[in-house]
Amino acid sequence: MKLRYWGALLFGVVAASAIVYSGLPHGSRSQPATLFQWEDYMNQPFLADYEKTYGEKPNVAMFADEDEAFAKMRAGYHPDVMGPCYYEFPRWREAGLLQPIDTTKLKNWNKISPILRNLAGISAGPNKVWFVPHYWGNTSITFRTDLAPEYVNAPSWNILFDPKYKGRISVLDGVDDTVPFIAHLLGIDAYNMTAAQYELVKAKLKEVVARSRLVSSEDTALTQGLASGELVAAMSWRIVYSTLHKEGRPVAFMNPPGGMLTFVCGLVMHKDPSNEAKALALIDSSLSDEAAAYIIEHVGDEPANEVALKRVSNANFENLGLTRDVETFLRSGIFEQRLKNKDQIVNDWTEIRAGL
Repeated sequence: MKLRYWGALLFGVVAASAIVYSGLPHGSRSQPATLFQWEDYMNQPFLADYEKTYGEKPNVAMFADEDEAFAKMRAGYHPDVMGPCYYEFPRWREAGLLQPIDTTKLKNWNKISPILRNLAGISAGPNKVWFVPHYWGNTSITFRTDLAPEYVNAPSWNILFDPKYKGRISVLDGVDDTVPFIAHLLGIDAYNMTAAQYELVKAKLKEVVARSRLVSSEDTALTQGLASGELVAAMSWRIVYSTLHKEGRPVAFMNPPGGMLTFVCGLVMHKDPSNEAKALALIDSSLSDEAAAYIIEHVGDEPANEVALKRVSNANFENLGLTRDVETFLRSGIFEQRLKNKDQIVNDWTEIRAGL
């Protein structure tokens, strides 16, 4: 997914308002709810409805990737609402970090695409889910079309291994994107690898790290690197392309044969929220029509709220090369799933990045 911030876990805590309003919902005098989320999804449009309801700003904290978020919570960090992607939430559930969400208490639940509301494995019983779909998007390569014109009409992720661009490429620092990406280049299904195939993937990961100028999920660094020409190609989410495209930069977001990586990310609730009503309000706020419009217009992903999506102009979709149809989208590429033996993969990737 899915701006995934600095290589270390950073926190940006927004102080709660000290003003007490009359007529606020029951429990509003408790501490503000805390959202633990990717940086792109912590901006004001995602918080606005919550603030209107409770007259306070929620606390917000950023995570760089879900592995760091998972480790932080297992070590005792206790947010109320978190934003993992679909492939990751089962690990959090199995670790006992989550509780089911009552969808009858979410006013925006029925605005979510039925296809997303019925994703396999999210149900926790009648009217309850473990995972509320929030948005969907792609992982691919953003590249400078003026610096690598040969890839404009022949898009290929093999640009990462093109000798001409050694030292001018970058890859993401999370295994959920980078491992399936590299495996796909080798014709290997990352979600069903044999031990021998995994060794081939590890060797290719070592090679791409040695060729990379950056191993980073920080959108700002990737955007600046591509804008300056320091980077020719960067594995990225669509926001990097969207930002540069709006600035009029000569860039493209590759859609190679076989399609891009596709993902769905969402919202989950901690097993012991400080205030369940506030946690639910924070989830609902992220699903609002205002938030949905912001997702496609400013982030470049697509919101799960299909009611709001219908009001977005065709020009926005065409400009970003997006489709309105989530079913077509999910079938168009390689859907990101849960990696088997993920803990081992994370350990190996950490060592590879450290040059071990």
